[in-house]
Amino acid sequence: MVLLHGWPGDRTDYDALAPLLEGFADVVVPDLRGFGESDKHAADAEEVYSGSGQARGVIALMDELGIRDAVLGGYDVGSFVAQTVAAMRPDLVRALVVSPPLPGAGARVLELEPVKEFWYTSFHNLNLAGELVDGRPEAVRAYLRHFWCHWSGPEYVVDERRIDHLTEMYSPPGAFVASVMWYRSSGNPVTAYARETAPALADRLAVPTTILWQENDPIFPVSWSDRLDDFFSDYTFERLSAVGHFTPLEATDRFVSAIRERTRVTEARS
Repeated sequence: MVLLHGWPGDRTDYDALAPLLEGFADVVVPDLRGFGESDKHAADAEEVYSGSGQARGVIALMDELGIRDAVLGGYDVGSFVAQTVAAMRPDLVRALVVSPPLPGAGARVLELEPVKEFWYTSFHNLNLAGELVDGRPEAVRAYLRHFWCHWSGPEYVVDERRIDHLTEMYSPPGAFVASVMWYRSSGNPVTAYARETAPALADRLAVPTTILWQENDPIFPVSWSDRLDDFFSDYTFERLSAVGHFTPLEATDRFVSAIRERTRVTEARS
């Protein structure tokens, strides 16, 4: 099992989830490039920090560790990267368990309500973002806390110790800028959706996929799930009521159950 985190998080997004898979699967939880304790190179955003750039890093890690036939799990940036790994190297991936972003929104991302929510993606493309936030612990804390509060569901209470940890990870000079390089590439969700085109039916992602779509995610509304058939040929869909953006933390048990069920289904098929 390879678990991929989101922004603004790091590998500790799965601290509560990973132990629940002990004895069921070997679990690898890396920091993606530019996050946590990973390297934070001043490099070309598209080459290194985009979906394909991040996916190449995950593929290299899996190859180095000799991982094959893995279930990949992810949400936010990690979901996009997991889907990209499956498209690039389906031989490595037994199945996916992912939450948004998922393809299908298309030009709807440019409508008024989504634009109001996706303001931060434009802000992250400005040098001003680094000038105001990077290397400033109090600014980092206030900025990250906003998203953890605003994006989470009604039943989730933000753990201040978690904000403390992420503030420590995102506060060293260069760390915040490295984390937002994703948004300066084609990984930017507004860019990705606005340019989105559906593949031919024969070219849809064929890796077995479980989609956990959160009911209370303000940036990825459930209504955008209506075109999944255009992009996936083998998937199951579960709507998570009262759950916000941070699926591994807000719906930990349901994420684990989906992993276990997807593993059993693919084993039965093989």
